[in-house]
Amino acid sequence: MQNRSGIHLSVVIPAFNEERRLPSTLKQVLRYLAAQAYLSEVIVVDDGSTDDTEQVVREQMTETVPLHLVKHPDAANHGKGAAVRRGLWEARGEFRLFMDADHSTTIEQVERFWPPFEDGYDIVIGSRDIDGAQITVSQPWPKALAGDLGNLFIRVMAVPGIHDTQAGFKMFTAACVEDVFPHLTLDRWGFDIEILAIAQRRGYRIKEIPITWTNSPESKVGLGAYFEVLGEVWRIRRNLRSGVYDRS
Repeated sequence: MQNRSGIHLSVVIPAFNEERRLPSTLKQVLRYLAAQAYLSEVIVVDDGSTDDTEQVVREQMTETVPLHLVKHPDAANHGKGAAVRRGLWEARGEFRLFMDADHSTTIEQVERFWPPFEDGYDIVIGSRDIDGAQITVSQPWPKALAGDLGNLFIRVMAVPGIHDTQAGFKMFTAACVEDVFPHLTLDRWGFDIEILAIAQRRGYRIKEIPITWTNSPESKVGLGAYFEVLGEVWRIRRNLRSGVYDRS
């Protein structure tokens, strides 16, 4: 589909009760994008927040870089996957990035993503598990161990060749979003894996790029989320085998 908006990059940030971390992240993202030569936009998807997330977004709306606030019609919490899907679907950019509200991967690292797109890749994802990646503040060891074991399981069961499916810094072409995202079935933690599994099945090229990542001390990803993801991997595996993602 031809991009008639003129927007080169859309940045989507899912947010659930992020009144504390979001102001700093938005300030840095907007400042970076305002300094670029291309047109851009930022979309914050409020995933049913009960704090002042909406207010802190409205306070940073500027004319320089359009900042949009998107909410679910029922104002309920649907999960990170649902928020990301909604934001990327409503985005108008030729390229569409989603990143975490805690700014654990800083916005300027998007500069590393442009060369693979120029080489014909459809999806570029940040990785903490390939050469060149740096982790400045690590997760507690139980979560790190669960993540490492989970990534191995995920590669075997759903997305061979991808070392880190869970880093919250992924970018897509508009055409890829419009073809892959209508097939998504997961609303919560396993959505990253499902995106990549569908994209691989449908023939899209994926490139991992090393990132510098800082674990937030206020991370909302508990140890239980890792086990929830593994359960969703089985569902993705079943969908792959049954051809769910192959349908038009």
